[in-house]
Formats: sequence, C-alpha cells, structure tokens
Amino acid sequence: MTERVQELLGAFSGPEANAAVLLCDRHPAGDIAFTVIDANLESVDISYGELREKSMRFAAALSSLGVRPGDHVATLMGKSAELVVALLGIWRLGAVNVPLFTAFAHDAIDFRLQASGARLIICDADQRRKLTPPGEIPTDASRPVIVARGDAFGYDHSLAEMVAGIGAYSGLAPLTDIYDAGSVAVGGAGPLVQLFTSGTTGPPKGVPIPLAAVASFVGYLEFGLDVREADVFWNMADPGWAYGLYYALLAPMAAGQRSLLLTAGFDASLVWAVMDKFSVTNFAAAPTVYRSLRAGSTAGQGHTLRRASSAGEPLTPDVIDWGREVLGVEVRDHYGQTEHGMVAGNAWADGLREPLRPGSMGRALPGWSVEVLSNESDTPAPDMVTGRVAIKVADSPFMWFTSYVDAPEKTAERFTADGVWYVTGDAGRRDAEGCIYFSSRDDDVIIMAGYRIGPFDVESVLVTHPAVAEAAVIGTPDEIRGEVLEAFVVLHEPVSDPEALAVELQQLVKTKFAAHAYPRRIHFVDELPKTPSGKVQRFILRKDRAAMTDQA
Repeated sequence: MTERVQELLGAFSGPEANAAVLLCDRHPAGDIAFTVIDANLESVDISYGELREKSMRFAAALSSLGVRPGDHVATLMGKSAELVVALLGIWRLGAVNVPLFTAFAHDAIDFRLQASGARLIICDADQRRKLTPPGEIPTDASRPVIVARGDAFGYDHSLAEMVAGIGAYSGLAPLTDIYDAGSVAVGGAGPLVQLFTSGTTGPPKGVPIPLAAVASFVGYLEFGLDVREADVFWNMADPGWAYGLYYALLAPMAAGQRSLLLTAGFDASLVWAVMDKFSVTNFAAAPTVYRSLRAGSTAGQGHTLRRASSAGEPLTPDVIDWGREVLGVEVRDHYGQTEHGMVAGNAWADGLREPLRPGSMGRALPGWSVEVLSNESDTPAPDMVTGRVAIKVADSPFMWFTSYVDAPEKTAERFTADGVWYVTGDAGRRDAEGCIYFSSRDDDVIIMAGYRIGPFDVESVLVTHPAVAEAAVIGTPDEIRGEVLEAFVVLHEPVSDPEALAVELQQLVKTKFAAHAYPRRIHFVDELPKTPSGKVQRFILRKDRAAMTDQA
C-alpha cells in the first residue's frame, strides 16, 4: 500500500503535472469515461477521445473570452456530459473551477461568486434565473454567463455553440497553437478547484484544492471503495459538493474508470431501475439514500452489487443489517471532509478489509494517520474516551490542505499551535485496535442527507425578516435524512398568526439561501441561551429540544 501511495503522489504532485493529461488525454481515446443516464433510463456513453476533442474546443472558446491561467470560473450545473466537458475546458487553460450546488438560491450563489472573484459562470439553463436578484434582468454589464443544456438568450453565450465551434466561435485557433499539448501544466501545487465549506460563526470559507489532491482521491477509489476495472461504478453524490466532485468525477477520470452519471433527481424506484438495467457492481451514496431505498424498496429487486459504501454522515447499524438482507452486501461507512477528502473507513480493498464493528467508521486509510486527541491536550486520548478526531500531518503523505482562502484565523483554528495536528472539528472515540467511532460535531455544523450546513448561513437569512430579532438553528434527528434543521426565533413583537410567519420564514430561507436547507420546524421563543459574552449556546437548545421529544 505504501508503494502505491508514493506512486500516486509521484503522478500528481510533480511540477509538470497537467490536469487535462492526467484526467483525460492519457487514457485510450475509445475508452468510455461516463455513461450519462436520464429519468427514462435512456443513456449516452462519452469517451475520453470525445471529451478531449470537445473540451479543447470549449477551452479555445473560453480563451477567446479572456480566461487565463489562474482565473476562477464557476459552474452551476447538475450531473451531465456538459459539466465534464466544461470542467476539462477550464482545467486545460490552467483556470480554477468554483463548483456551485444547484439547490442554492441567488444570495448563496452570489456570495461565492464574489468571494472567489469568478470571471464568468457556466450554468444549466434552468439555473440561469438564480444569477440575478429576483425581479431583475441580466445586462451587458453583468458577469459573462455561458448557458448549457438549453437556449442562451440576451447577452449570454451558448456552451453548445462553443463546443461545436460554430457561430461566433468558428475559426478559433486550435488550442495546440496556444499551449503545448493543448493544455497548461499547473503542477501538483497548482489550484484545480475552490470549494466553499460552511462554519458556524461566519461566512463560508474557500478551500483551495490543488492538482496533487487527486492522488488521494484515486487512493480512496482503490483502497476505500475497491473500484476495479470491470466494475460498473456509480457514486450518486452531487458534484456541487466534495464527495460527488472528488469521487464521482475527479477520481474516476484520473483512474480511467467508467462512471455513471444520473441526470434526474433522486427517486428510490429510479435508483433500483438504474442498478438493474446497468448492472451496477460498486455503489456509493449517503446514508440518506440507503434509508430512502429501504423505505421505498420492494421484495425481489434485482441487483449485482459487489461493493456498497456510505459517506457524508454516520451510518446507523440498521442500514448495515438491511444491506446484508436486501442488497446481499453490507454497506461500509467511510469518513472525510471537504478539506482533505476521505481519510478513514471500513475499507473494501483486499488486505484492508476487516469485519465490521457496529458503529465504527473504520480506521485510517493508507496515506493517512488519524487519531483521537484528548480534549485537554494535543496528545492521544485513552481508548474509548471521547476526544477530538485529528489528522497527523507529517504522517499523512496524502494530506494536501494547508489553509483557507484569505482566512488565517479560521485556518489557525484547524491546526494545533505546533502544526503537528489538523483538528477536524468532529468528536469521536478510538478503540484499542485503532478503529474510530464518530460521536458528534463540536462546532454546531449540521449534517443533513450528507450535506454539511453551517447554522450561520440560515440564521443570517432569518434575521433579515423585519419581524425577527434573533435566530438560532440546530440539527435534530430525522429517520431518513439523519438530521433536519430546526430554528429558534425571537421576535421583536408578538404576531397574530405565528404559523403563517413560520411558513414565510421557511420560504425566505429557500429563496435566499438554499432549497434543501430550510428549517423544518420553527419555534418562537422569548430569548436564546447565551454565554456571558453573548454567544448563542446551541448545545442548550439541542438539549431542550431532545427533552421536548422525550415528553411527547
């Protein structure tokens, strides 16, 4: 395993490392990169040769719009062949992708565009309206927009025309006339992506992801998921988030592994149908997906699964039992974060696979050193004593995160004073064999359906309502999603119809932040529990909410 880790690092970390070559051009042109599937189970295969040709034309068109190495280009797109072409076109120029989740509303999108300094944005046609404030229309002074999977209008550009090299994009110089081999080598330290991660007390933080990080992503594909050449691999996660971007797109492309992309939204019966028709053998998804399949499954579902894996939130034992019975394979839990990818898990690969321990998220994967530190000192906690889950930097050759963008204080919070440990913000325990058990977040981040949501984002929207004086958001248990959001709201004055106001506040969050992150319940209270310095004590709200459930 150590030799393989070093081999991967050597391929992706050198000064001549080239994203377009490593992710596309080095693979046989006829090999299938992705099978793109729609809601009717119709599918289209896209080969590496087709990706190379289309992404080169798209990159030439981007270059004609002024995109240069180091520029940031945002994508607001669902899973599709167009997304893959767009990403490769961006990386051919040495530019940096800024992924945006399609459930975000205008304000959340605009913040990330401004914070990243994105030069332009590529979006699906059905997402175009989110790029301007409600009620406004685009102008020629707006940030340039490239529209995919639909018609461009007004001042927008058409991705289809750019890829086809027609209209305004006909006669562009081939990219090979501009760059050797038709792409820029940014090197292992060169930035590939800038993702944003939410916290609890401030705006989302930018996470710069270098090309060298892809070595660790491929490592997880091999060690954690045990994806093999003959596998039909399907990771259901959304590419607007780390698990989908890292392991449904980047890692399979780097490995030359065919991967499935379902363009439709989640539906349990559709997932079963995809598994059956395409003979999926290696499947990865959040626990929410498995719980939804369990709730919506019927006897006699056909499948050919060899491996089933879970990530994004703790996996409960009942899902493992259900997997053995219905899928014929146990679902194995894996652990990681945006800042480093997957670092621990119940690995599937030969030589790493061990019997599952109920409740454990496994042990450190090759290339990583994961420990549980004491809450009182930066030393390992005793066995089965709750402490801080941390990564030992010097002993983790796959470690690539060094800092947030323009946020030195937040970066300092993640590392111990001596720089020896990266502290994840998760609490956990470690048994005598080195297996780690997740306990909780220690920074109030809510994990819902595999998505990490910072309460600050939602609270910031709630307090914009003229009736709201203060707001605090917590996560509460949910049978399907793991956690859902609930809000505690202090009003300036009592209102005559609190139920109507609650609906109004829920809609406000959907409109101003994200459709998936609205509070399912809103509790109107007289005051919020706070420390003497005025910080909201969300842990007290969680305790009070649990007591309310126990009394019900």
